[in-house]
Amino acid sequence: MLRCFLKAKLHMARVTESNLHYEGSITIDSALLDKTGIMPYEQVHVSNLSNGERFETYVIPGGPGEICLNGPTARKGLVGDRVIIFSYVYLSEGELAGFKPVIVKVDESNRPL
Repeated sequence: MLRCFLKAKLHMARVTESNLHYEGSITIDSALLDKTGIMPYEQVHVSNLSNGERFETYVIPGGPGEICLNGPTARKGLVGDRVIIFSYVYLSEGELAGFKPVIVKVDESNRPL
């Protein structure tokens, strides 16, 4: 049996751009992707602390400090909103020993703390 667990969390990122006329996704700073282990095109869940919106989409890598809501997700938040980005993994009983999610907290400029 597989169970779903939190794999990685990017905590308190600030939306830096909102681009309605782009194919749907969320752009995330490549360095933050490296730190969390989230891969380009991986599915993520996003929770917006400013308005309570929750949605899922896929990731595209971006530049330093960049967190951009693209396409329809641009309607889910505004520049300056704080978001939490979650990635999940399915694990079997045998994979649970020693498993720990990666949690990366960021500052006002989306730099790791």
